[in-house]
Amino acid sequence: MIEYFKSDARLLSPLYEFEPGCWVNLVRPTSEEITHVLATTGVEEDFLRAALDPEESSRVELEEDQTLLIVDIPTLEESNVEQDESKIFGTLPMGIIVLPNTVITVCLQDTTVLRGIAQNKVRDIHTAMRTRFVLQILLRVAGLFLRNLRMIERDFTKIERRLYDSLKNEELIQLLGLSKSLVYFSASLKGNEVTMEKMLRGRILKLYEDDRDLLEDALIEIRQAIEMAGIYSSILAGTMDAYASVVSNNLNIIMKVLTVITIIMTIPNIIFGFYGMNITGNDLPFAYWWWVPVVISICGCIGAWIYMKRKDLL
Repeated sequence: MIEYFKSDARLLSPLYEFEPGCWVNLVRPTSEEITHVLATTGVEEDFLRAALDPEESSRVELEEDQTLLIVDIPTLEESNVEQDESKIFGTLPMGIIVLPNTVITVCLQDTTVLRGIAQNKVRDIHTAMRTRFVLQILLRVAGLFLRNLRMIERDFTKIERRLYDSLKNEELIQLLGLSKSLVYFSASLKGNEVTMEKMLRGRILKLYEDDRDLLEDALIEIRQAIEMAGIYSSILAGTMDAYASVVSNNLNIIMKVLTVITIIMTIPNIIFGFYGMNITGNDLPFAYWWWVPVVISICGCIGAWIYMKRKDLL
């Protein structure tokens, strides 16, 4: 999909074809769409295809008067979108190509970062001010990471409330999914931080004073997200260790109870087994009073139970 937008009176208006000073947004473009953009904008083909590799890492690349920025953005895995419980997040590369007369964005998914800009949810967007426009995109990327981290924290709180009362694997699997999301976020955030720090030096794109402030704001949010991801990872790891200890303790309690029950039930087995043996000679005492062995067994079980209760074995 190809979209063209151009700012007009501080609002973005869609265009039907390319114009100098516009923003070109590509979402999972086809080969024909890539060929069309190459012909109309003169962008490097390698730059255009770089962001279409899902394994591409965050980086900066310069080629004459063209600049490629690859940044990672958070995404929600489609298989978990419909679930009401925990969600599993991942990251996806997004390419931002700055040309002398336009800015091109390339991504494999239609993200809320760019869709919000296209729907005029962001104020003071000027596509002709290429550097400022790029920095506004980076600021939205940092904000999206923070929002998704807060979603992870809320999901974790919900799971934690019912974690210690459950012996099922479902909660543990959900925690592993959150841990996986935090690992992806941490790696991507650190890559984005390095990319933005390179931009802050002013060698990638020319920065004016307002642009530098905007980039510093984005860097602050990225670093805050890195710190939050680290804290959540530590809390999550501690919770999973505590859960393992709780499960082990519950298992020990169950084994202790079963052992006590086995010991108590052994008393009547011994008594009834003794009366069930074939013994020559005199009859066993109380052999004809069947209720006597029963009473002895019951009293023995009660006595064993009281003894173990006093010894805190139950």
